[in-house]
Amino acid sequence: MHDIQTFIRNILLPSIQLITMIIGIYYISRLKKSYWKWFSFYLILICGQEFFWLLNPKIDRFYRETYYIYLGIPIQYIFLYWLYAFKSLNKRILFITLTALFTCSLTIAAYFMNIHEVYSVTTNVGTLLLIILFILESVKQIKTDEILKFKENKMFYINLGLILFYLGTYPYQIFIRELYENHFAIWNVYYVYFLLSNCIMYLLFAASFLWGKTR
Repeated sequence: MHDIQTFIRNILLPSIQLITMIIGIYYISRLKKSYWKWFSFYLILICGQEFFWLLNPKIDRFYRETYYIYLGIPIQYIFLYWLYAFKSLNKRILFITLTALFTCSLTIAAYFMNIHEVYSVTTNVGTLLLIILFILESVKQIKTDEILKFKENKMFYINLGLILFYLGTYPYQIFIRELYENHFAIWNVYYVYFLLSNCIMYLLFAASFLWGKTR
């Protein structure tokens, strides 16, 4: 199991992320008149930071966790709130509300908790708020003609990928310490799912560029 996890984490996932980032870069010029160009820049940033930490394993873990807590994670969640609430759902107030809730939770956690607890709180709160958007986006697609043209719908691929990863690994994120310390066999299997769903998510991101159309 360890060999499988190592292969996916160090070889398969970075390879898929690199391919997805290259595709995103290629499509920037085609999307320059659309807000979707920002999704390309989002992928460049997210994949770029993953490669930085992968290629610099000797950097103290404290600095890595601090970076993700105060910059890496907030950028990911706030961008996705913007993409879903502000752009896809056209609900500006919802975007502002979710961003404010996430920012407040991060600020309060950072003030009262240690760094490991802050990481757990921000990812759990961030994902919980994101789940609300998954539901709203899915309902929107089902209730409109978009579901009939899902192959051309960029948000279909992105929504599916994010659901598989964020929603599918939400219990893992909540109970990660309990599983690791007391149910290691379950943790092992769930960690493989965590890695594979991450791979699938990036493949679906790539598919959104290749098959999705801007409107």
